[in-house]
Amino acid sequence: ESAVRYLASDLGPQGIRVNAISPGPMRTLAGAAIAGARKVYRATEMNAPLRANASLEAVGGAALYLASDLSVSTTGEIIFVDGGYHVTGMAQPENL
Repeated sequence: ESAVRYLASDLGPQGIRVNAISPGPMRTLAGAAIAGARKVYRATEMNAPLRANASLEAVGGAALYLASDLSVSTTGEIIFVDGGYHVTGMAQPENL
């Protein structure tokens, strides 16, 4: 996160915007090979305010926004695409 902020500060005067997307757990073929992935997906779904994991479509939408003129004044930001999970803190053990 600090690298995004530093780069945004350094490159902003040249008109270069720097942002990042931080997705939550996503159900992918690669993710399916990780031991315990299903448990992580369930825990995220149970504890995220929107009760959902990130999707490829949601991450793509965030990328489209950042690449478009709609975000012309947005720089130095981390866009969380995780159903709000990042605001909840650590899950309670009974919800894992």
